[in-house]
Amino acid sequence: MDQLKKFELPAPRFAKGQFQLIAGLGGRFTQETSDRIPHLWDQFIPEIGKVPSQIGEETYGVCCNPDGEGGFEYIAGVAISKLDDLPERYRWIELQEHAYAVFEHRGPLDTLAQTFQAIWNDWLPNSGYEAVDAPEFERYSADFNPDTGTGVVEIWLPVNKPA
Repeated sequence: MDQLKKFELPAPRFAKGQFQLIAGLGGRFTQETSDRIPHLWDQFIPEIGKVPSQIGEETYGVCCNPDGEGGFEYIAGVAISKLDDLPERYRWIELQEHAYAVFEHRGPLDTLAQTFQAIWNDWLPNSGYEAVDAPEFERYSADFNPDTGTGVVEIWLPVNKPA
């Protein structure tokens, strides 16, 4: 009988995140409804390159504004340089400077939830770090292809080392 292979989370690198504005399409989700996030991306993908003041080709999936009951806002977006000409249909968020543990997700997007579970349930409790009350985000490289899973997906978790 085959042994189930234990999910192995690559060790994170630590980075200082810079201030960024992220704008895109957003919605509220829970763990039970998070399987609808790919639909949000389907809606946003045609907007990439057309968002006013867009910077770069990377895309971001930002988890923010938790409600304390398991609900959160998710924004599928891109970095922008200013808010001045942003149409109202777009949601936006400021990512502040923080220290981050940065995890590279390996494998298809449908296993992204496994990576998140390993970060929160295995790595964080044993790391000596604690999560900061700030948005966490996925960063997709400019060459990321959701159909083939090629390119790089990073998960940026804001952390600090308790005194």
